[in-house]
Amino acid sequence: MSQDQSTRRGRPGYDQQGILAVAVAAFNEYGYDATSIGVLAERLNLSKSAIYHHFGSKDEILELALDAALSALEGVVDEMAGSTTDADAERPAADRLEQVLRGAVHVLVDRLPAVTLLLRVRGNTEVERRALTRRRAFDRRITALVAEAQAEGSLRGDIDASVAARLVFGMINSIVEWYRPGGREGADRLADDVVAIALDGLRRH
Repeated sequence: MSQDQSTRRGRPGYDQQGILAVAVAAFNEYGYDATSIGVLAERLNLSKSAIYHHFGSKDEILELALDAALSALEGVVDEMAGSTTDADAERPAADRLEQVLRGAVHVLVDRLPAVTLLLRVRGNTEVERRALTRRRAFDRRITALVAEAQAEGSLRGDIDASVAARLVFGMINSIVEWYRPGGREGADRLADDVVAIALDGLRRH
């Protein structure tokens, strides 16, 4: 690729990731359907052709944004599931669940705009429907982990595993509605708070 090819047709400083970040902010502000390429071009002070130089369509921008959020969340579970040491293999499922919850909080804080967009997806396009399919698969993995913790006796068993998973992640997902970077609590402290509220009520004492 020639020097500065990624930005040669746009204002200096806007590469694909830069355009993607501005687009996600616009989708969150105006709604995906209401945000045209023309709106993005005006917001970026770029021509439409400069945007199309990096993305084939508005759907492609959405797909990349949703994939960034989903891949980060899936990676949290994959990392936990991929632990192969004897110590990790013997950890109670409730402890592994705590690791996932902490990781998810960090993803929400680190990728707040993209996760906010993901949580507003309603399945109106094929891209959105694929994202929802991945979200449901993620939810099933969390439910299975809760059920495993219940089966081993680490978590109370009088709450349906899928309900418990939905309630816990409902609390985590609500972070996108009120969390502001640079506030009183960073990701680590916020993760401590989530674990204290969510798991202390679920653990079998």
